[in-house]
Amino acid sequence: MSLQRLTLVLNASYEPINIVAVRRAITLVMKGAALVEVPSRYMIRTSRISIPVPSVVRLLVYRRMPRQNRAVSRKSIMLRDRQTCQYCRQPFMPKSLTLDHVIPRSRGGASTWENLVACCHPCNNRKADRTPAEAGMPLLRKPAQIGIHARHRLMIGAEDVAWNRYLFC
Repeated sequence: MSLQRLTLVLNASYEPINIVAVRRAITLVMKGAALVEVPSRYMIRTSRISIPVPSVVRLLVYRRMPRQNRAVSRKSIMLRDRQTCQYCRQPFMPKSLTLDHVIPRSRGGASTWENLVACCHPCNNRKADRTPAEAGMPLLRKPAQIGIHARHRLMIGAEDVAWNRYLFC
């Protein structure tokens, strides 16, 4: 069992606010800042004690979380598009994908959530400096900004079913 496994952190109001490594979650519990809501099937054993590895922890004191716009990054776009070329619909390793501007930058297209998609090199070269309609290359999905809950769900995939109760998307 690795201490790098992921744990969902809930606010005192049961709102998901973060995903942390098990090591950080255990630290929060041992400091008395959080309670284990859902233990996993794993245990950390020392010579004196056995500690259940938390799958979900809840903070005891409410933390005010400012609503923030998610920053656009290559990693987030790849996560949103599930590492799939949005034109040819083929899955790729992230290093084999590029970011494509749906409306080309030369035509005033910005680097925003709604204008960036994951794209393989051949499709990016074929689309060139045109819009998808002009190139005859329809998009797999309309690009949109992802919320924090959707991001959490995408990050875990189907790894931990215990989180489903707390993620609202």
